[in-house]
Amino acid sequence: MPEANEQKGLIRRFLDAPADSVGKTVFVAVALCLVASMVVSAAAVALRPVQQENQLRDKRVNILQVAGVYDPDVPVNEAFASFEPHVLDLDTGTFTDQFDIDSFDQLAASGDPAIVRALDEDPAGLGGQMQAYRMIYLLRDDAGAIDKVILPIEGYGLWSTLYGFIALEANGNDIYGLQFYQHGETPGLGAEVDNPRWKALWNGKKLFTDDGTLAISVAKSPNPAGAEYHVDALAGATLTSRGVDNLVRFWMGEAGYGTFLDRLTAGEVG
Repeated sequence: MPEANEQKGLIRRFLDAPADSVGKTVFVAVALCLVASMVVSAAAVALRPVQQENQLRDKRVNILQVAGVYDPDVPVNEAFASFEPHVLDLDTGTFTDQFDIDSFDQLAASGDPAIVRALDEDPAGLGGQMQAYRMIYLLRDDAGAIDKVILPIEGYGLWSTLYGFIALEANGNDIYGLQFYQHGETPGLGAEVDNPRWKALWNGKKLFTDDGTLAISVAKSPNPAGAEYHVDALAGATLTSRGVDNLVRFWMGEAGYGTFLDRLTAGEVG
């Protein structure tokens, strides 16, 4: 039994060592780190469903807000039930049943090579590629006609990718609202994209001129096409403003929702 006696001797020597010895200090520190990491990992796994539910709720609140139908006294899921989700094929501008609506995850889909396409030009800063399919939302009036269309948009600002929604009227041209639900722009500067006064500037603006030219812009100087196509840039946040201008024009253009908006304007979206 020499090995057992030797092991016992090591343990006894460790226990008999002073509490402030290097060996005991290192052991306690490592043990605490291991226990803490296990507790944090277990908590993260246990709370993941709650976090995902909160993220989904926040996203739905933003959709309700940008569509102008948010009421804090009405449960979010109940209010959101009035929206009609569809997965849109950007190439054809038509809805597809290729994916399950309930399980389609836009951010997860961005990493799926089967539904991602390369971009020849990338003004929105999407990393040179984009999803060929997008989850969009229709809001209908009491008669069943399309009232508003909610489109997800994203693009790079100064420090981060901004994720948000733009709400359009049924004619596919008039903007009802725009807001972002996730970004990391500078507080007091680029983060003013969250300022209600700035978001209100989008209401009533137009995307296209009468001849179909995409004219909406975010800039300091007036838009030559007219005030109805102009949104004032954020003060002191030139690069964030330019990023918002780029991403909105990209998504409303031919590479983004352009084909769908043509069909919407022509009354081909039921």
